[in-house]
Amino acid sequence: MGAALGWGALAASSLILGVLLAFARRWPPEPIGLILAFGAGALISAVSFELAEEGVELGSPASVGIGLGLGALTYFFADGLIARRTRTGHGKGGRRQGPGAGTSLALGSFLDGVPEQFVLGVGLAGGEAVSVALLVAIFVSNLPEGIGAGIDMEAAGTDRGNIIRIFAGVGLVCTLSSVAGYAIADSISGEFQAAVNGFAAGALLVMLIDSMIPEARERGGRRAGLVAVVGFAVATALSNV
Repeated sequence: MGAALGWGALAASSLILGVLLAFARRWPPEPIGLILAFGAGALISAVSFELAEEGVELGSPASVGIGLGLGALTYFFADGLIARRTRTGHGKGGRRQGPGAGTSLALGSFLDGVPEQFVLGVGLAGGEAVSVALLVAIFVSNLPEGIGAGIDMEAAGTDRGNIIRIFAGVGLVCTLSSVAGYAIADSISGEFQAAVNGFAAGALLVMLIDSMIPEARERGGRRAGLVAVVGFAVATALSNV
């Protein structure tokens, strides 16, 4: 349990680190886009090898497929609900627009982070070493989200202390999802674990295509594709650590 708490906190801490970096200096769009691109490449590797492939080993392709569909639909409809309730747009970029941007960013970070870190906890409970590739992918993909959130929420007039408290709360919930995954892992079957892996993979794939990759290209320019390949290669190499 302590390991799940510690690793979960480390993964979630990048949200807070991103917010603090936002306050430390002015960030032009390009470096944020390139960090997003690296994180997108790392997440594609994690989805492929840490979630989908491992899910098939734990259960069956059918269970992973059911989880994929459920995760994709859950993310799709939840993102739409956030956009309607907060009067912002869809995806990471859209969440920074409109009068409800602060709430939208916080809810979006929650939506992105919970399935990732739940799987991290389940993997730890199975007696496995921590998935370095998944941990790096989560950490790196959270950084630009925290930076962007800090910049945009402060520009909208939100106090820095409140911004930090909001994202500390999101980080806490994401950390607790790692603990929850660890706590219930022993009581669930291999097929259910496979479905959980598929769920996280489906949610992340929709997020990548809807928001993270387009925003990386828009902010980072043509080099974003090359940096994404580097992120994929690094995460794939770490999968064997």
